[in-house]
Amino acid sequence: MTLIDAVEGQEYIIKQIMTDDEELDSFLFSLGCYSGEPVTVISHIKGGCVISIKDGRYNIDKQLASVIEVM
Repeated sequence: MTLIDAVEGQEYIIKQIMTDDEELDSFLFSLGCYSGEPVTVISHIKGGCVISIKDGRYNIDKQLASVIEVM
């Protein structure tokens, strides 16, 4: 399941980042978004979703949310 399919308000664990783009990987890592890290979808919005990782909230688009696989 990806963040697009995640239920709002429920905490998930990031399983993997499904991309071959090194720049995108390093960007997500700088946000604290990497395998084994808990993430919560705060809300789904038209262009993507608002997520909470560690102590931060981020608005990510659908394309980015679709490469983050959670369990």
